[in-house]
Amino acid sequence: MWIDTHCHLDAAEFSGEQALVAAEAAQQQVQWIVIPAVERANFETVARHAAQLPNCAYALGIHPLYAPQADESDLLALRTAIESAMADPRFVAIGEIGLDFFVPGMEHGPSREKQEHFYVEQLKLAREFDLPVLLHVRRSQDILLKHLRRIKVQGGIAHAFNGSFQQAEAFIRLGFRLGFGGAMTFTRALQIRRLAVELPMSALVLETDAPDMSPAWLHPEKNSPQQIPRIGAVLAELRGMPISELAAATSANARAALPRLAALR
Repeated sequence: MWIDTHCHLDAAEFSGEQALVAAEAAQQQVQWIVIPAVERANFETVARHAAQLPNCAYALGIHPLYAPQADESDLLALRTAIESAMADPRFVAIGEIGLDFFVPGMEHGPSREKQEHFYVEQLKLAREFDLPVLLHVRRSQDILLKHLRRIKVQGGIAHAFNGSFQQAEAFIRLGFRLGFGGAMTFTRALQIRRLAVELPMSALVLETDAPDMSPAWLHPEKNSPQQIPRIGAVLAELRGMPISELAAATSANARAALPRLAALR
């Protein structure tokens, strides 16, 4: 069985097709799909999909690219949503949160300051409610780590990891697993592939980030969680291990990173 630790199933690209997409993934032995929120407006949506679809769970958070348009009332709404969701076994993490210094204009000035403020405040919520976090990491590894060292959380997943080996080790020391997906399937992605091979197997989880980050055989078409086994097959080949062992290991890692997911049956 497989786990897609990061899929935006509520995205407009899947409009009206969520049940079909989840069912097709289940046919490919994808046992769980984790759907992270990105803004206040979709907190209820991701929770509803998880309630309606038998192989879905969800996370609540404010994505760094949505932080510039957000305000303090969104953080209050997030706190309220978390308090209510703690009784829901399908609520598994705070996310998607983090920092994005890749998008032009987001790496400095007021946009950066607001991103950092929302990231820090959401780390505090994760610490308060003892929840793991799903981290957005784009050209921001060191600043993310700086705040994680100061605000201790139980760990989580650094989604779509593409940093250095030293940064990867730093996240692992702080209790994080690292997400690998479609980018790893491109032969030119030398650094990501090196990380996928050289990092401890215990640190790796699989993800799609669907509908984005399509694997090489789909690009530029829409990605979907049913691609997880084939993405996993690429990782298994890179590491020289049987696919069945890779599936078991990455799924066990996902459950370790997300204890509330591990409790689901």
